Amino acid sequence: MRTIQFREAVCEAMSEEMRNDESIFLMGEEVAEYNGAYKASKGMLDEFGAKRVIDTPISEAGFAGVAIGSTMTGNRPIVEYMTFNFSLVGIDQIINNAAKIRQMSGGQFNCPIVFRGPTASAGQLAATHSQAFENWFANTPGLKVVVPSNPYDAKGLLKSAIRDDDPVIFMESEQMYGDKGEVPEGEYTIPIGVADIKREGSDVTIVSFGKIIKEAYKASDELKKENISCEIIDLRTVRPMDHEAILNSVKKTNRLVILEEAWPFGNVATEITYQVQSQAFDYLDAPIEKINTADTPAPYSPVLLKEWLPNSEDVIKAVKKVLYK
Repeated sequence: MRTIQFREAVCEAMSEEMRNDESIFLMGEEVAEYNGAYKASKGMLDEFGAKRVIDTPISEAGFAGVAIGSTMTGNRPIVEYMTFNFSLVGIDQIINNAAKIRQMSGGQFNCPIVFRGPTASAGQLAATHSQAFENWFANTPGLKVVVPSNPYDAKGLLKSAIRDDDPVIFMESEQMYGDKGEVPEGEYTIPIGVADIKREGSDVTIVSFGKIIKEAYKASDELKKENISCEIIDLRTVRPMDHEAILNSVKKTNRLVILEEAWPFGNVATEITYQVQSQAFDYLDAPIEKINTADTPAPYSPVLLKEWLPNSEDVIKAVKKVLYK
């Protein structure tokens, strides 16, 4: 199996789907002439032309609205945000139009659209460019929210997202575009809403998603030296969430740690905690631990940023707390 970068997996998924369906097009800031801000659309303008790979003005509300409207005439757009921080400019279009078209039209219109781009922190980009929005969008009925952590999952999930007849929020990371992983040459998809057990274990379940899951892997490697076995679940899809995979794992390990790169109030980890406590409380041998960023805007200082973000040491402490306290 060949090894490719995350950005190449994203580009392949979009290109393959566009070759198969002429109703699919890509639009966003710098996606065409510049090959994408993170080179995730490299070569697509040359292959598909300016009518299907469209550079937009810096007007997220405008081009989101154009794309959503185009779904009502039979198109299946992919909208790239340079970062999901910029999606806030057009969030009215996503929440009040894309998510509600099917219901408000009495089922006369679907909205097959993908909004994709990076989420959460990407280093020293300061407070207004370092926010995680997975739980924001997941809070909205009508939206599906996908957050892959590696090239294989990214390609398979993006192809499924593009084929989906409902709006999908597809969240990546600036710090993952250069990540490499094995991706098959042939056609494959990964179903939306199915989590993946990345590592099997017996002592504690760690649930995470997106780039921050790498800290769980680091922690698991260190804990293994102390004969502590961690089962790591990659949600892959935040909504719909694979509750069954989490519950089955907790029933096996009897302990749960949730790692998420988001503020601690009302996030994805909070929802998981509720679901597990309401459906598997009797299986828990310790209170659930959740790990998030500090409850402040993201700092610019690299020293403060390191303290603000969750890391492997935080995971190790949380695992030992549920095991020994």
